[in-house]
Amino acid sequence: MPIESVEKVPSLARLFLSFLKLGATAFGGPAMIAYIRSMAVEQKKWIDDASFKNGVAFCQMVPGATAMQASAYVGLRLRGVSGATVSFIGFALPTFVLMTVLSALYVQNRDLPTVISAFNGLQAIIVSIIANAAIIFGRANIQNWKAAAIAAVAAVLFGFGVSPFLVILLAALAGIFLCLRQPMPHHVSTSNRAAMHRSVFVILGAAAMGYLLLFFMNRGLFDLAALMFRVDLFAFGGGFASVPLMFHEVVNVNSWLDSETFLDGIALGQVTPGPIVITATFIGYLLYGLLGAGIATVSIFLPSFLIVVGAAPYFDKLCSFPLFNKAVTGVIISFVGLLLSVTVLFALKMPWDLWRTLLAVAAFVALLLKVEIYWVVLAGVIISIFLL
Repeated sequence: MPIESVEKVPSLARLFLSFLKLGATAFGGPAMIAYIRSMAVEQKKWIDDASFKNGVAFCQMVPGATAMQASAYVGLRLRGVSGATVSFIGFALPTFVLMTVLSALYVQNRDLPTVISAFNGLQAIIVSIIANAAIIFGRANIQNWKAAAIAAVAAVLFGFGVSPFLVILLAALAGIFLCLRQPMPHHVSTSNRAAMHRSVFVILGAAAMGYLLLFFMNRGLFDLAALMFRVDLFAFGGGFASVPLMFHEVVNVNSWLDSETFLDGIALGQVTPGPIVITATFIGYLLYGLLGAGIATVSIFLPSFLIVVGAAPYFDKLCSFPLFNKAVTGVIISFVGLLLSVTVLFALKMPWDLWRTLLAVAAFVALLLKVEIYWVVLAGVIISIFLL
């Protein structure tokens, strides 16, 4: 499924470094979709906007962390399975490294507030990042009152905790009945589809052998890997949807951690870049050290990655059918509603004071002025250390 992009197709090294930079500042979970679009569509012009929108809709429909899958989707369209792999790893690597370091600090010193204090200002900046992402994605997709209505209803439903799967289904039906359409994506070549399928089966086979070895060599590690694998398979609606299931399995069913320790992991997951499912790294580290952190992280991302690279070519073909195109348009618009609901949710949970308010406003204005997000995050960390 590799395509000729609007500009020259990037090398694997360039793809990796580009997503590594984004991954280091991937605060706000699904908000990073807008920043991936800004890089891949507007700045580097690697793919056209219609193709990217279809990718976002596809990533919403499958389980797993949406921003992670979007990074894989962009890499897949540009350089096939190898492109998807390096983009995916580049985007995930910074948050894995930081979460592992923080988990080690947690084990050595459970006085966690002293460790998190440097990140306090980032909580305010995260709200600004998500709000700006909602504006960016809204401008690109809300073209009339019908689209605005779908986004508003989706925001309310997401906000009240309605199943993401149901919200997406309703948005798709609304797109059909309101006759919404988007431009057809850039033509995708299917000449390499057989090679792509072989690559997927190679990855799947290697993973199966690895899990089989774990089963016989360390049953505890295997159980950890199997649990995270299952959690990812049922995480419809993005990374946030996986948290209740992970909590139930880790705390209530297996009693691997108590509820307070698990919530400490969630707190760390919220102050590190990347999806909140990176809490799996924290759980794996506390149970089995660095090896456990690595296995848990791979297992929480592998199923959705394989689904993206295996099913994306068929999704692209389906988007050429008018009825399916209308449904996809509704799904894309529902993502604007998701961003709005997450913005409100994060803002309500923030312990606002004067300095955090000023920091959030300054970050929001800087993002509106198109200051690169990593500069905004870096400045926020420095200011937080001295003022918060």
